[in-house]
Amino acid sequence: MKILISIKPADFRKGIDGLAGLCRNQLMEDPMSGTLFIFRNRSATALRVLGYDGQGFWLYSKRLSTGRFRWWPKKPEDVIKVDCKELQTLLWNGNPVNANFSKEWRKI
Repeated sequence: MKILISIKPADFRKGIDGLAGLCRNQLMEDPMSGTLFIFRNRSATALRVLGYDGQGFWLYSKRLSTGRFRWWPKKPEDVIKVDCKELQTLLWNGNPVNANFSKEWRKI
């Protein structure tokens, strides 16, 4: 599964349609492709994950009760690609860049 992180903060007043529009217009990606799109708010206290499962859109939200998401990429691109382990680390408010993941023991 393809997982993309939008670098620029998103306006969380936008719902599914607004975030899908960001995917199309800002990230130049098809929101109905099955890709998971990760967005954060300006204050870095919340994340939203937008995905399409073939029947409709899913919108997942996580808001921290205290603190802010400590890690967010600072690259010139609009979007970066991560894998599932890196996304899981990010959702637990960790830094996927510094995490020590075990090597893949199985190739699919």
